[in-house]
Amino acid sequence: MEGKMTWTVADAVDYKGFPADKGKTGIELCERLSTMGIAVNLVTYLIGTMHLPSSTSANIVTDFMGTSFLLCLLGGFLADSFLGRFKTIAISAIVQALGTAMLATTTKLPQFRPPPCKSTATHPTLCEQATEFQMGILYLALYLIALGTGGLKSSVSGFGTDQFDEKDEKEKTQMAYFFNRFVFFISIGTLTAVTVLVYIQDEVGRSLGYGICSVAMGIAIVVFLSGIKKFRYKKSLGSPIVQIFQVFVAAVRKRRVEFSANLMYEDSPEGSRIQHTNQFRCLDKAAIVAEGDFEKFGASSVANPWKLCSVTRVEEVKMMVRLLPIWATTIIFWTTYAQMITFSVEQATTMDRSIGSFQIPAGSLTVFFVAAILITLGIYDRLFMPLWKKWKGTPGLSDLQRMALGLVLSVLGMAAAALTEKTRLSVAKSVGQNTSTLPISVFYLIPQFFFVGSGEAFIYTGQLDFFLTKSPKGMKTMSTGLFLSTLSLGFFISSFLVSVVKTVTAGGRSGGQGWLADNINYGRLDYFYWLLASLSVVNLVVYLVCAVWYKSQDNVKAANHNGNSAEEKC
Repeated sequence: MEGKMTWTVADAVDYKGFPADKGKTGIELCERLSTMGIAVNLVTYLIGTMHLPSSTSANIVTDFMGTSFLLCLLGGFLADSFLGRFKTIAISAIVQALGTAMLATTTKLPQFRPPPCKSTATHPTLCEQATEFQMGILYLALYLIALGTGGLKSSVSGFGTDQFDEKDEKEKTQMAYFFNRFVFFISIGTLTAVTVLVYIQDEVGRSLGYGICSVAMGIAIVVFLSGIKKFRYKKSLGSPIVQIFQVFVAAVRKRRVEFSANLMYEDSPEGSRIQHTNQFRCLDKAAIVAEGDFEKFGASSVANPWKLCSVTRVEEVKMMVRLLPIWATTIIFWTTYAQMITFSVEQATTMDRSIGSFQIPAGSLTVFFVAAILITLGIYDRLFMPLWKKWKGTPGLSDLQRMALGLVLSVLGMAAAALTEKTRLSVAKSVGQNTSTLPISVFYLIPQFFFVGSGEAFIYTGQLDFFLTKSPKGMKTMSTGLFLSTLSLGFFISSFLVSVVKTVTAGGRSGGQGWLADNINYGRLDYFYWLLASLSVVNLVVYLVCAVWYKSQDNVKAANHNGNSAEEKC
């Protein structure tokens, strides 16, 4: 019997519903098309083709990206409650493919965009902005893509970790490398998008570039479905959102009940129970047995989950609550990240992008951003991790340390961006602010892309590791959605800051347009970058306090449970 158990995974099944066989399962991940192929060059389309103001275009991009990641919470809910991760990935991929096909169509047909700019004697450049109808069609395509992206991103990483058995030491070791390689291959796809696809969009045609995205997505769907017989499928444990609400509702109902450890209810299987902790004691009352908690069904009685929850269920909710301080203090990184695909790309459009006779597309400057991610992950995975394991006995930096390093690098990135912008503005003033291409090399932007790119390599893998391994087993999809919501809120905060700064600084010395002028040569974008750098420093300090608090709680739990933390029992 013991020998048989070593060849199956207790909480996973194959495509027929039988226990998953380790011998037949490999690491299978869905190849998905990164939205960077669209987002990174979208701001140039909105400004150059749709004739929208600079700040408006930046906010459209960040709102699109923010919504994409916010919908991960919806995707996670559907995966946990109804569809499962496999079906959620398959359906979402089809929705995203349809969205990219629609975007390719709208950029091809002239009735979905305004006419080109005209020059007259009184107006050197007369541009007609896109109509509400044209913008409505564009929004429909973009948010169809966002819907598909939300479902994909919420489930792909969790589905990937489902392919490992955490109780098998060999597979557990392989999982330690999974997060880095997961991000590495995503970055390979992004690298292709920001080089080949952006070049095709600018030099051949937007419709062809977006059409390639749609075809690639279709191929990825076929490849993903071909692995249906090889995947492991973890059994759904119900909606974690409902379970969380049940704990809070039960705790509120019993807020006046006197606490007694002897009256705490537990019905979870022995092997999956989580020991009671003293943290967040207000939630413990949800597990106190009181009159009226049980309802009769025939000859037996069953606990009403809205009145009485098990100790394990309460502890699972506590685990999720403990994640929130770290979750909140990593949001600002993605606000700085948003500048790399908006204002940094706009900076590039005003600078000298020529290498001999070749003109680098402005959107392709993010290749340095992606290259920084790949180089950082490559060095970390192949050089740093083996050396660190020999020295410390652990495979690399902890998830909290990686996130801290990512936040530090984002501060350096915004400082570099501010200094570069100050130099660019001085050149613009010396040669004329209406000059279309300034005599300053676009490669001055490399430091800001490099710092933020390296920061993403650390913070993305750190967050992914943290939220997947520190959450209860039945809430991994939701915790992935929680992680991706930091990206969403980061983009939305960027939109909010752009709107506030645009309003507050308008009417100042920058020709009445403030720091974020429609023509950035007349604004003070460097001040905006310094503002983000300052906010990032404050956030870093708060993060370090939260990380120390989280680590101290981990140590207390380890001591109380003789080295068996609640996370390990999940």
